[in-house]
Formats: sequence, C-alpha cells, structure tokens
Amino acid sequence: MIRGAAGRGVNLAIGVFDGVHRGHRDLIGRMVAASVRGGLTSVCLTFDPDPDEVLHPERSPLALTSVSERLDLLKSIGVSRVDVLPFTREVASRSAHEFLSWARSEYGLKALWAGTDFALGQGRAGTIDALKDIGAALGFDVHSVQPLMEGGRPVSSTWVRELLREGDVQRAGQLLGRHYAIRGEVVRGARRGRELGFPTANLIPPSGRVLPSDGIYFVEVGLGGQSLAGVSSLGPRPTFGEDEPLLETYILDFQAELYGAVIEVRFVQRLRPVTRFESVEALRAEIERDVETAKKLAGKR
Repeated sequence: MIRGAAGRGVNLAIGVFDGVHRGHRDLIGRMVAASVRGGLTSVCLTFDPDPDEVLHPERSPLALTSVSERLDLLKSIGVSRVDVLPFTREVASRSAHEFLSWARSEYGLKALWAGTDFALGQGRAGTIDALKDIGAALGFDVHSVQPLMEGGRPVSSTWVRELLREGDVQRAGQLLGRHYAIRGEVVRGARRGRELGFPTANLIPPSGRVLPSDGIYFVEVGLGGQSLAGVSSLGPRPTFGEDEPLLETYILDFQAELYGAVIEVRFVQRLRPVTRFESVEALRAEIERDVETAKKLAGKR
C-alpha cells in the first residue's frame, strides 16, 4: 500500500490519458497541487491497452502517444507515481465498487479525481454520482473537475485527432500544450534527399498512431537534448511512384550522420500538401522554397 508523506494516503486519477492534453494536465495539476497542500501522494493509474481496443476493437481510436511517452508526460506534471494496469476483459467485468475496493486497498485511497464525464466499471455504470456514493461507503472523497474549454468546446483527445487528420498541427498543438510529435529510430532510405542536396533523416511512421495528414511541415527535431529546425515530408513520394508512407526530415544546417539515432519530430506548421512533380528538377526547386520558408519561420522563433 502507498502512503502519503505523513501516512495520510493517496490522491488518485484513473484513465487512459491519451495525448496528455491540456485538459488532462489541468485535472492532474489540480490533484498534484492538492496533494502537496495535504501531504498526500499523487498517483495516476493508466491502462494499456486502451479499453476500446479490448471491448470495441472495430472502433478503437489510434493513439496520440505511446505508453512510454504517456508515462513521461504524466510524470512531467509532477505526480509522485504513474502505474500501468493491463486492461483485460476480466478488469472490464469488475463493477465500479469492486474496482474501487481494490484501489482503496492497493493505494490507501484518500480521494479520487476525475472529470465530470468520467465513468468506471462494468457498463460504465460508475458515473461521478455513483462514485461519490461508493466513496462515501468506502471512506474516500471524489473530486469532479469541469472540462477545460477552448472556444466553447471541451479539450479532448478526439478533437486533437480530428485536427491532426486535417493537418492543422498548430491548433492541435494548442490543445496539447506542446507540438504533436513522432519519435523513432532513423532508418536508411533511398538516399534521394542526399542526391537532391537535402539529406533526410527517415522514420517509418509507427503503427497504431495518429498521423497528421500527408504534407510538408515545418518541424522541430529533438536530438540528444537539442531542438533543431527542419522540414519534414510525411506520406508517399508520388514523383517517384512510391506509395508507402515515410517521414523524411531535412534538418537545417546539420550535417552529421543519424542512422540508428532516436529522434523526435515535432510538427509545428503545415507548409503544403504532398505533390507529384513532373521532374526531379521541379521537385528540387520546390524543396528549396520549402527550406527558405522554414528558415524564415525558424528565425521568428
């Protein structure tokens, strides 16, 4: 059992927290602040896989973050601990009362923190009102937090996914509180970028992840603690008749070899759609214009 600094128990938030967007951060930040004031330990309990993957695979959403990225982001808010609970049909079959009885025993639960639309347990019967009744019976409080609103709409993972599919990475970044990013190991490509005079670091887009719409983007590249400006092409390469998706990134004023390195590509602004050019020379000229645009944008940051 986990206990707070003074043995007083735990503040707990439960959820998938996909994307760890500003709404999640608002809720968890409130919990962390209350934990500091009350001498409690703050814990986030997240699920893997997403419950929809188990219960409704036909409509399961693509993820905004990998599990490791989600854990890093949750920890960055200041929680004392993040636990991952494997989600199975057995877990799904538990009633809200059964699940919270387990949490009460496992964590020394003092208070549960959740959004007003949160529901827990078999058939999502554990609504906020039901959870408050359970808390009263088991001896813990339930704090419900109103959703964070943006332009009259609640900030949500669903909204972030919609914006990314539209290519609106700027608006998606506003909801996330950071640039949407794809992290991966640099692989060898066809080396056409090098032949064009713009060598690229290539990532194979991870499966199961939301990707921005195909296009050319101004990006930031995280590499070993550095943040470097660049231009990324996400999607097929129609000029060369290649349809499989690839994320190719030209880093401005950078020459080092990156094969095998892990980089993070952060999408800042969409510059244009992917286009088929009639010649390699026309493509090279367009890339030069993209790079000049990126340099101007980088100079304003």
